[in-house]
Amino acid sequence: MNRDLPRTLPPVRTTPRGGLGRDLTAVGAAALLVLAAAVIGTYIQNRYGTLRVAWPPLVGDWMPHAGPGTPAALLVAAAVVAYGPALAVRLSWRRLLLAAWGVSLAWTWSLALVDGWSRGVAERLTTRHEYLRVIDRFGDIPAALRDFNGHILIGTPDNWPAHVAGHPPGATLTFVLLDRIGLGGGGWAGAFVLTAGTTAVAAILIAVRRLADESLARRAAPFLVLAPGAVWVGASADGYFTAVTAWAVALLALAVTGHRPAWTGFGSGLLFGMTMYLSYGLTLFAVTAAAVLLLGGRKLRPLAYAVAGFLVVPAVFTALGFDWWEAYRLLVTRYYQGAGGVRPYGYWVWANLACTVLVVGPATVAGLRRAGAVWAESRTPLPRSPAPRLALLVCSALLALLIADLSGMSKAETERIWLPFAFWLLPACALLPGPRGWLAGQAALALLLNHLVLTWW
Repeated sequence: MNRDLPRTLPPVRTTPRGGLGRDLTAVGAAALLVLAAAVIGTYIQNRYGTLRVAWPPLVGDWMPHAGPGTPAALLVAAAVVAYGPALAVRLSWRRLLLAAWGVSLAWTWSLALVDGWSRGVAERLTTRHEYLRVIDRFGDIPAALRDFNGHILIGTPDNWPAHVAGHPPGATLTFVLLDRIGLGGGGWAGAFVLTAGTTAVAAILIAVRRLADESLARRAAPFLVLAPGAVWVGASADGYFTAVTAWAVALLALAVTGHRPAWTGFGSGLLFGMTMYLSYGLTLFAVTAAAVLLLGGRKLRPLAYAVAGFLVVPAVFTALGFDWWEAYRLLVTRYYQGAGGVRPYGYWVWANLACTVLVVGPATVAGLRRAGAVWAESRTPLPRSPAPRLALLVCSALLALLIADLSGMSKAETERIWLPFAFWLLPACALLPGPRGWLAGQAALALLLNHLVLTWW
């Protein structure tokens, strides 16, 4: 047992704008947003066919089903709701990190296996749009990188599948390298992204502890473990991207708070550089990185190490012949050649947010409402007390998500595309009193989604 903490955490101070009534009002408004997205989206899709999704606002099919993961998912959910908040207090910090990752792993694997091994894990990354379809075209990696941009546009010879064309080659190279070390095929690829993706929970806890305080990190732990977004972490490559960005932020948080700034700063920069070559949209994590630097007191020494690390990955890819800026320009054209040119911005600019509600759950909606109230009360750009510091961190992720939304480059499919941003909203749940009821709501949403909708990712 951790002797530095009480057996139960003190209650969260409710702000003058706080209260359960306002929390439930916020959740009700979010539910109406989801309902409107479903009703209006179904009408638009049935009438015009322009949304290009079968069950708006989500990409998936209505298919009530159960599977081998169902009993385990129910058991994990019940255990976290019943014992999670108490164990988050009593475990030592290192054991909490390991337990959070382990239970998150069990939760995510269970949800994936609701669809069965083949449909839920092994076949996810083998469809015609996915990365594994082009592994054999990377026999000569430098040559493939030099020629990568020549296959982005529709109409070019042997144009890349949608997900390969829509991401820098670092995403595809991950699976090429897995294949090279003997972990080829959909089963290994699915297991990799699922297992790696769940480590994001530990990374986020480390960052919250260093930038806010340990008490709030412990409060957030059960909510990170029981995230509804786990439905899309397993098995989507975006779950893997979520982990990379989470560790980039966590290492930066360690660096700016004085924990081996040379190594953690350089490692953070290295991972931030890597994110640029996993997904173009992850460049928006610069917003969260800026918030971390602000919370760390704007120290320049860790920033210098981070910049040095950041330059490594772009230098390697550029030396091998891949032009990131040209690829992004071509991607924008490819985006509008496909579904992105058909899907109406006027619907998706708000329906994307309905998708986010389903990814983060009702507790996060209420937590974000409280975070906004805490931030408004702080009246300072650099808060010193833990709750406003946490509010600044989660609001930076929300801001990045909103920028992505307004850009129009994320019309639909955001339940997986925005996972890296959405997971940073979950720590806002630490501001909620009475966690068990909120945790039950989170678990119920995830279980319903996974058992009623057959997701495509």
